[in-house]
Amino acid sequence: MSKHEAPNADLAELIRTIPDHPKPGIMFRDISTLMLDGGAFAATIDRLADALANGNEGDPPELIAGIEARGFVFASALAYRLGCGVLMLRKRGKLPGPRVSVEYALEYGTDMLEMHDDACGPGASIVLVDDLIATGGTALAAVELLTSRGAHVEQALFVIDLPDLGGADRLREAGVSTHALIAFDGD
Repeated sequence: MSKHEAPNADLAELIRTIPDHPKPGIMFRDISTLMLDGGAFAATIDRLADALANGNEGDPPELIAGIEARGFVFASALAYRLGCGVLMLRKRGKLPGPRVSVEYALEYGTDMLEMHDDACGPGASIVLVDDLIATGGTALAAVELLTSRGAHVEQALFVIDLPDLGGADRLREAGVSTHALIAFDGD
């Protein structure tokens, strides 16, 4: 990598951009093409682990919380690498047992995140992981859900940030240290 190349440019090159999906004017960042490359996927997990280690002075977290669905993949691999448990944050109606939920606003309507009511408790140290952060609505709802159970969410990791949409800044304003490996300008 030259000194002028962006950090993680090797990974960014493997992410396919699909114009006008799901609607005109949107540049969809398709991470599945990166995930198809075993070496690149392993490098992504290693770099997320390094980012976590660099941003954390204390012990590793107890749990890595992944947001449905691609967040599960990255959270699981990262948790394996760190020796942590995995907490799945699901969309409405997917969990079979007693659960807690939080509703949050979308551009057109609302959605809901849920987790089992015994998935974490007061004082649990949790890092939030997802593939991409855009406006931050889902990530902020995830933090709200976890902290409503008394958990501590001080860090969030993403493979991709769309900084023009402001989600990472919103998380930081909420007191969550945020790191993404790759930033794509524009939406």
